Amino acid sequence: MLTIFESILPVFLLVLLGIGLKRTSVINPHFWEGMEQCSYYVLFPALLFETMAKADFSDASSVHLSLIAIVAFVTMSLVVLASWPVLKRGSMTPSTFTSLYQTSTRWNGFMALAIAAKTYDAHGLVVVGMVMAAVIVPVNAGSIAVLAVFSGQKRDYGAIALRILSNPMIIATILGIGINLIGIPVYRPVMATVDLLSQASLSMGLITVGAGLKVADALKPSIGVLSAVVMKLVVFPVLAIGVGMAVGLTGTNLALLALSAAVPTAMNGYVLAKQMGGDAEFYAAAATVQTAFAFITIPIAMYLAAYVAGG
Repeated sequence: MLTIFESILPVFLLVLLGIGLKRTSVINPHFWEGMEQCSYYVLFPALLFETMAKADFSDASSVHLSLIAIVAFVTMSLVVLASWPVLKRGSMTPSTFTSLYQTSTRWNGFMALAIAAKTYDAHGLVVVGMVMAAVIVPVNAGSIAVLAVFSGQKRDYGAIALRILSNPMIIATILGIGINLIGIPVYRPVMATVDLLSQASLSMGLITVGAGLKVADALKPSIGVLSAVVMKLVVFPVLAIGVGMAVGLTGTNLALLALSAAVPTAMNGYVLAKQMGGDAEFYAAAATVQTAFAFITIPIAMYLAAYVAGG
């Protein structure tokens, strides 16, 4: 347990650094919006492209884990959607529910990859990258579909499909997988450039995550926000571990599946909420509180997965 805690500590220190830097006058406030866009459109896609281009798709266990991750995500989505009638009676608005859905099912890839690399080295990075490749389309499709249905806006399914397919992380993932499977050689200096961008992605991404958090929103969290915390940090990891064990997943891969489910929500869902009529303020508050609690819950989830898997 202590080993896991110490392994993820640098990740949270980078998040705290982002929180601190955002609240000082050292860096121009306009920098952060540009950094978010750079991470979303350049750094993170570069990491996904490189990971997929170099991944060993002959490793059946990684492919198996990716399919299990999709099942876990779909199951969690159904659990959240099934809670809508109860939450509606509790006066939750459809707009807020879309953000509850997003913050309960999305996961922070920056954090998951960084922790996987720290705890399980290259194997962890590849496995979590494979999980991301598998779930990135379902996660984004689910979020956009829920926002379209619950926002009350006119549904343009062509625009929804275009939004999903034009996601830079989806494009980078598909390109990386395609180059890997077809065996297309990439010019070495080009791949070296992608590698340099990949190295910057995790640290800069985590600092940007911290800068995007709103600490004031965490001081008096609402019942809805606390529900999002429990759903994401407790229910999802337990559900993922249960799904994994049900199909015979063991050892390191079960711990990495638990990690993928246990990290807090991704901040890019905040932008999606703003663009499609979701409750962006609720999203920001839930992401902040989840990140604070995740410092405690992630080691517990990974330890629990390792314990039940006998690893």
